[in-house]
Amino acid sequence: MSAQTFHVQGMSCSHCERAVTQAVQALDPQAQVTIDLASGRVEVASSQPAAALAQAIAQAGYAVQG
Repeated sequence: MSAQTFHVQGMSCSHCERAVTQAVQALDPQAQVTIDLASGRVEVASSQPAAALAQAIAQAGYAVQG
């Protein structure tokens, strides 16, 4: 499992945290997700590739940067 960090725009509340976490865990149920709303940083420990994780977050409706 490797850690990936993403900068996600549009997250502002606990609902956003849940939505992003659920999107990632739908792809990888074992993923560990840590979110800092203030900075927009999402850290994901997962065996999935970064591109797949970013796509899952984007499909949940959030803009992902690197």
